[in-house]
Amino acid sequence: MGDAEEKANIQPGEDKTIPTASFAGAAAGPGGQVGPYKLLSILGEGGYGIVFLAEQQKPVKRRVALKVIKPGMDTKEVIARFEAERQALALLTHPNIAQVYTAETTEAGRPYFVMEYVKGVPITEYCDTEKLTVEQRLELFLQVCDAIRHAHQKGIIHRDIKPSNILISIEGKKAVPCQILFPCNLCDLHGKICT
Repeated sequence: MGDAEEKANIQPGEDKTIPTASFAGAAAGPGGQVGPYKLLSILGEGGYGIVFLAEQQKPVKRRVALKVIKPGMDTKEVIARFEAERQALALLTHPNIAQVYTAETTEAGRPYFVMEYVKGVPITEYCDTEKLTVEQRLELFLQVCDAIRHAHQKGIIHRDIKPSNILISIEGKKAVPCQILFPCNLCDLHGKICT
């Protein structure tokens, strides 16, 4: 073990990435604050990010989904992937894809983005609860396919399409599928995944 590793108390074979920001000033979770957003509850958690239900308090009051890098996971590599993800999501403008509102950085230096909060149920749950016919299910599925087509045309691959990532909300009397596109990759013009 070298002197630098010994001083840093890093054992051989351990991850030697150094976080770009400290835990200080990090929003602890529900009840915490990130900019003008009050964190209400956790909607989901992935490998390096946490998605919160949050309430924007100004300039308008509304509920949003806020994704932020977990404390301690904010290495330069993870931040680069997160930045690519939020940039990719910002390119998507489709009625069946949750819209990104803004992308900023916490006081602790962790990037986050805020997007439309979709209150709904997973597509399979909706179909079963409403006892939809095959034709009605296919009608919803075609809308999902159109949203995926839109993402592909922008060079974005979802990587995690599953019922829990496709929520059905009711607008008027119509069921509207909305894809929550959190885990995605950018592709170059030849379809090669860029990380």
